[in-house]
Amino acid sequence: MRRRPFLDQRRPSSFKRRWQQRPWWFRLAVILLLALACLFLLLALRGSPDPDPVVLPSTDSSRSAATTSPLLHQRSYLDGVTDAFNMTDEMLSAHSFSRQLMDQISLAKTYLVVAKEANNLQFAAELSSQIRRAQSILAHAAAHGGTVTEQDAEKAIRDMSVLFFQAQQFRYDSAVTIMKLKGQIQSLEEKSKAEAEKSTKYGQIAAEELPKGLYCLGVRLTMEWFKTTELQRKFTERSPAVQSNLRDNSLYHYCVFSDNILAVSVVVNSTTLNSMHPEKIVFHLVTDEVNYAPMRAWFALNDYRGATVEIQKVEDFTWLNSSYVPVLKQLQDAATQNYYFSGSGNRGTPVKFRNPKYLSMLNHLRFYIPEIYPELRKVVFLDDDIVVQKDLSELFTINLNGNVMGAVETCMETFHRFHKYLNHSHPLIRAHFDPDACGWAFGMNVLDLVMWRNKNVTGIYHYWQERNADHTLWKLGSLPPGLLAFYGLVEPLDPKWHVLGLGYTTVDPATIKEGAVLHYNGNMKPWLKIGMEKYKGFWDNYVDYSHPLLQRCFTH
Repeated sequence: MRRRPFLDQRRPSSFKRRWQQRPWWFRLAVILLLALACLFLLLALRGSPDPDPVVLPSTDSSRSAATTSPLLHQRSYLDGVTDAFNMTDEMLSAHSFSRQLMDQISLAKTYLVVAKEANNLQFAAELSSQIRRAQSILAHAAAHGGTVTEQDAEKAIRDMSVLFFQAQQFRYDSAVTIMKLKGQIQSLEEKSKAEAEKSTKYGQIAAEELPKGLYCLGVRLTMEWFKTTELQRKFTERSPAVQSNLRDNSLYHYCVFSDNILAVSVVVNSTTLNSMHPEKIVFHLVTDEVNYAPMRAWFALNDYRGATVEIQKVEDFTWLNSSYVPVLKQLQDAATQNYYFSGSGNRGTPVKFRNPKYLSMLNHLRFYIPEIYPELRKVVFLDDDIVVQKDLSELFTINLNGNVMGAVETCMETFHRFHKYLNHSHPLIRAHFDPDACGWAFGMNVLDLVMWRNKNVTGIYHYWQERNADHTLWKLGSLPPGLLAFYGLVEPLDPKWHVLGLGYTTVDPATIKEGAVLHYNGNMKPWLKIGMEKYKGFWDNYVDYSHPLLQRCFTH
């Protein structure tokens, strides 16, 4: 079939026949739709705007815009403030009596405080009366949904203005107000400081006093010891096996120096109860002459799962005399006795630094452990204010890497570095010690006595104690000389071994749960009434209050 030329393309006759065969209403609908489509197309073309011409602003117009833009910005900022504080036209009006009354009330309240401080009670009463009057006017207007009229407010505003003028005559201006407020703040600070000093003093007294229950226990145990020869034989007639345990370096040796029988009992009881091998534990206890008999009686009356307990008294160590021990030599000095005991020394010294217990030989006996136990190679030193929660046998296998002591460092959180314990303004301290060196704590310490003897730590301790005879290097306790004597000889231990702070601060419960040794360092010991109740339970768990002697002496 011959093709038609391109311009001669026409629809075939079959299309025309099909179109004519359609119903008339169908053809009408199609035509109407096509007509509407054309109409919409024309309207769209007519309504489309031409592109905006680019108009270059003149120099004058740009300068005008730059000039007015800060004002526009300020207006928008003020509008934002108005909306944020829900301000009404009444509040912003220059002729608003409500706003004037509110401003006067605010200023009058300030003058009222100053007038009372100046003891000008009559003027203060007048101000109070006018404040109530102005507040009443505002409340009345708010209750009736209206505004404050000039008739209502004129006399109140006038009377308040008269009082303000009078206040200026009294020199109740802002400068005077500031000075008076500063005086009040200073007075409150002085009162707060005085109360804090009283609290510290009374807390220190409470911590130093011997509770009635502990005194009763000591007396009854002393009576038991001297009237019961069987108790005495338990210590005087010990088997050779027990005697050999005291020198056997394959066992776990712990030493505690204390005059508190019940506290030492908790240390021994908690250690043995949490030990996997209590029969391998040896406790070396040292007390004083007064508590020697009652402490032996207590440990003769009670068994601690087969652990060996040795009890000595410090008075038997005749080599600890004033010619060898600097602390004992200082006790013979009149100035030292006056400083610690008479209370007539330097009044600027805090009361906690003047506690005689810090010169107690039991407190400083920890620096002579190698001489007390010459046959031992490794011991764990424990304070009497601790509770053991885990098996401590692993401490005896810890590698100290050639150091003398293993201890938990305390230079994080609320604890301190060297400069908090030592006087770094002293040239001797400044020349030998880093003020930011990390401190550590007594209470649970692993001691390599072989390295101790090699490093002559006791001699270093003596050196620094002698230099501190005038209390200029440090003031408090046995920790500062310990920091100096063991400087560079301490191996840091995992903090879980020794959790501190239960005697003076709040400790994280998770830390307490994971801790092997809980230390009640601070004044609030668990056996005192001032002890922290939330931590007493850990200590009470290891006190057998059903014991006949404890029932007689303690009401629990």
